[in-house]
Amino acid sequence: MESSRVQPLGPDLAHTHPRPVHWLATAAAVAAVVAGSSVLQPSGAKATTTAPHTAAAKAPDPRAARYPMDCGGARPDVVDRGSGDLDGDGRPETVAVVRCHSATGTPPSGVYVLSSAERADGNGGKGAAPRIVATFVDPEEGMSIRDFAVRGKKVSATLLGYSSRKVPRCCPDLQRQVNWQWRDGKFVLKALPVPGSV
Repeated sequence: MESSRVQPLGPDLAHTHPRPVHWLATAAAVAAVVAGSSVLQPSGAKATTTAPHTAAAKAPDPRAARYPMDCGGARPDVVDRGSGDLDGDGRPETVAVVRCHSATGTPPSGVYVLSSAERADGNGGKGAAPRIVATFVDPEEGMSIRDFAVRGKKVSATLLGYSSRKVPRCCPDLQRQVNWQWRDGKFVLKALPVPGSV
């Protein structure tokens, strides 16, 4: 009965079970992805803005963005999305969950924050592809995403992964709930407690 349950994300250690200490390593690894992404702050995210933004500003279209993923020449599929003014600058951002198209299995996902393209004069770049301003999950991490949501200024998701290379790519056996929120000029990752670890 215990083996059929999805376990929390943890390191690939043979003959061991994930313990709370393993979650520190997992949270640190995911935090490194966030910290290592592009500046994490859209160019217009400043304490004061030079021009007022209207509530009618459109969120970036995730289908128009160019993602740093190799899908064999094909465009990645946008499998989920959410929009909101995540950094409080008066302009909405879009968070996109993308992955390469596959008829079988579960290819790894990427989670990216998009901002509208802007020219240096601040007049906006109509027709230009949205810019990626943050990477929450890199496809190289080999994870897929479930329960994705954007609520207000918070982005939440469940990260699904694999305890070893022997686990079929259709059936992740590890999971961890996380959220990201803009604080002090950057996106901050919070990994929720592992079930049963408190």
